[in-house]
Amino acid sequence: MFRALLGWLFGRKHPASLATPSEADGFRRLQREAPLRTEEAPASTAEAGATFLCREAVLGRNQRIAGYQFMLQEATRARIRHSSRKIHHVYAEVLVRSLVHADIGELLGERLAFIDLPDSFLSHPSLAALPARNMVIVPTVFADAGAPEPAALHATVAGLRERGFRLGLADPSVVTELAHLLPQAEFIVAQAEGLDARRGLKLGNIALEVAHDARLVVRGLPSIDDFRFCYKLGASLFQGPFITSREDWSAREPGPNIARIGALIARLRADADTRELAGLLKHDAALSLRLLRYINSAANALPQPVSSIEHALALLGREKLQRWLILLACTVDKAEGRGGAALETALVRGRMMELLGAGRAAAECDALFLVGLLSLIDVILQVPLDKALAPLALGAGIDASVRGEGGPYQALLALAVACERGADRAASDLQATAAACGIAPEQASECHMQALSWAMQIQD
Repeated sequence: MFRALLGWLFGRKHPASLATPSEADGFRRLQREAPLRTEEAPASTAEAGATFLCREAVLGRNQRIAGYQFMLQEATRARIRHSSRKIHHVYAEVLVRSLVHADIGELLGERLAFIDLPDSFLSHPSLAALPARNMVIVPTVFADAGAPEPAALHATVAGLRERGFRLGLADPSVVTELAHLLPQAEFIVAQAEGLDARRGLKLGNIALEVAHDARLVVRGLPSIDDFRFCYKLGASLFQGPFITSREDWSAREPGPNIARIGALIARLRADADTRELAGLLKHDAALSLRLLRYINSAANALPQPVSSIEHALALLGREKLQRWLILLACTVDKAEGRGGAALETALVRGRMMELLGAGRAAAECDALFLVGLLSLIDVILQVPLDKALAPLALGAGIDASVRGEGGPYQALLALAVACERGADRAASDLQATAAACGIAPEQASECHMQALSWAMQIQD
């Protein structure tokens, strides 16, 4: 992974524009025909067209990312929750076409994509453009007229499964209307709230007896303790804020690798000369080998191999050397458990912020990337934030933004964080958050998906 990161560090390009006018026009057309609020027309065309595609990681029992749930922003979901079936169909089509536009099959690789769709939408022709083998469709039911007859829905689901789609069903003790589909289900989706040992045992029995070993997915897990409880219940897949939640790591210290990297950064910030820096690097054979290996990587296309630390430092330059060391601090030790998922999330944040800052000075784009990357460094390293940041000797603007104490990059960080779930309390209305940054909704969604694709490729 780090080789790919270094290649990006040397050769990245900032796109001049990431807006997608044709897609934005499609959103606006759909939402003019079926506006966000059924009681009144949208206040403006911009409000009608503001649709964000968000995603939440789904972790397996090994706490590695097994897939994502894709959804529209929480503000949109809340506004249409009590709307007609027709409105929900419109937004389901927006969701599906957004995934198709993002080339979701190429992006996911072997990972899964969970999408919640109205039961009456499962026969919609737009589904044919999705990569069936990656898709888990979770039907939702509505009280108003238009629900498919059980026999018709059963046949539709059977047809989807024949094409390779997978079926997830909401907890059948809560959503009884779809219980007849259990024999076709590969996943049972339960909410963490209200899930106790007795209910977990009941769902396990349903999986064994009716759903033929369907795997249990638990959504909305707030903490690592909740994850551990559901793990013991036998759940297979897990979602929720626990992935990036903090624990009490006050007794833990950064590892020796971080201390050595921190010492190098400190001397670099103190304007130590190249000879001194090379001497410090040579005291750490592993670090020296990493530097030579990566600077000689094919991504850099150097005409001749670099064999000395001094030459490597001269090629890197002081600014790139500091960025290299900060990147190394986040990746030098293999992240265990959810730390690996947190690292991917941090990479997405950093890349999204950098893409949103396209057109700014290169140094500012670098700062944006580092703010996103370092926003989860304590979760990645599982040490207190102060201890994680101290060795890195960050500039004041980056440090303040990472800590949530203001700073010039905090607004873009808030937007990147909000795009992860679309339900962040501090930024529940992504449209307002994006507007505060001067970012169009479509541009934010496009950057988010591009950043996710980049982060997944960089870790291959």
